[in-house]
Amino acid sequence: MADIWTAREAIAAVVDGGRFTELPDAAPEAPRRTDASGESDGPIGWPGYGQSLARAEEHTGERESVVCGTGSIGGTDAVVVSFEFGFLGGSLGERTGDRLEAAYTVARERRRPLVSLIATGGSRMQEGMRALAQLQRVARQSALLRGSGVPQLAVLRDPTTGGGWATLGAGADVILALPGAQVGFAGSRVRPPGADPGAYTAEGQLAAGQIDAVVRREDVRDSLAQWLRHLTAAPWDGPPEPPGSLAPYGSHSRTPTGWETVLRARSPERPRADAYLTAYFDRVQEISGDRCGGTDPGMRCGFGLRRGRCIAYAAQCGTATLPAGYRTAARLVRLAGRLGVPVLTLIDTPGAANDAEAERAGAGAAIADLFGAMATARVPATTLLIGEGGSGGALALAAPGNLWATHDSYFSVIAPEAAAAILKRAPDRIPETAGQLRLGPWDLVDLGIARGVVS
Repeated sequence: MADIWTAREAIAAVVDGGRFTELPDAAPEAPRRTDASGESDGPIGWPGYGQSLARAEEHTGERESVVCGTGSIGGTDAVVVSFEFGFLGGSLGERTGDRLEAAYTVARERRRPLVSLIATGGSRMQEGMRALAQLQRVARQSALLRGSGVPQLAVLRDPTTGGGWATLGAGADVILALPGAQVGFAGSRVRPPGADPGAYTAEGQLAAGQIDAVVRREDVRDSLAQWLRHLTAAPWDGPPEPPGSLAPYGSHSRTPTGWETVLRARSPERPRADAYLTAYFDRVQEISGDRCGGTDPGMRCGFGLRRGRCIAYAAQCGTATLPAGYRTAARLVRLAGRLGVPVLTLIDTPGAANDAEAERAGAGAAIADLFGAMATARVPATTLLIGEGGSGGALALAAPGNLWATHDSYFSVIAPEAAAAILKRAPDRIPETAGQLRLGPWDLVDLGIARGVVS
């Protein structure tokens, strides 16, 4: 196994100074059937269950498969949940549910982020459906915490499978995993014959957009500390200011023709999203993946600190945006809304990916989802057009009524080449068509699409 941390070793590895205050047991032991020796055999009378519990306690020194308490991580107070895999495979039973519900309640009432250090094989067979029903309890508590605007972070240890992955793990806002950790709904003994083992690893889940990062054991504490610092920082007050400074109306930037504007926006020499984000933020933490099986390296999403305050961002990087990119951006906008963090978006794409694979991946639905997320955002949003603005694939990322443009950008209902082709014009008329589309930054101001031009 890739992870040999016990529950308390994992806690000690992330909590400041190892100082951890354990929560009291949430509920007294419920009456259960017993065998001839008087040992409890649980709610369904599983033969020998009581003896298994006794051996697990003796072996681990724990009374249950999860340890819950409070502590500080990088200076941020948090509720910490850590699984003990040595206790019946870290399985979830009724008492596990009691402890987890108590931890979520404390996190919600004290408004402290919840950090889960997970290592579990799933629900406890010896308690039957009473164990499986704990997933509903955990899911409800997770939803209540999410609704209260308190962030949830998960670290996936080895293994993280079954209901533990499908609730505490996959249900977290930010998901980190240890290298080589076994991660998946199906455990190793119940997978289909011949199943690709790589799909059930932390690295496989990262590639499939299901987790945000794979983090080395020695870096887990620092990674959690940075994430907690970002997600609990005071949000920026009001809509984020667009990067750059306002350019005076009537400046030389109105001179280029429409086609010259397009060529300037397509130039490899102009600044890209990386340059804007580096100049704008003091530090960033990035999420990854759409949680639906895909990633898009051309869409950067995350949270940045600017003058000590938090702003969420979604930035296109100049490539055709994949369906996974739109879904990741929509995920970012909704998460920012729950946390009360305003959003900055940077538009730079020739348009949405339009190949067959993009269609199979649900391009239309993904774009619609992002349009909906931006239209109903619960926090202020600002958009800066920094390069190409190709049709609806770019507009989906735009904040309604708060779009700004740079000198070297354009926004068009369709690319000039495509417009000329549709109108059956000869290729030599593409520049003329670009001018007729009125796609330059100052054109956008005149048309009431952009609020201003920044340099």
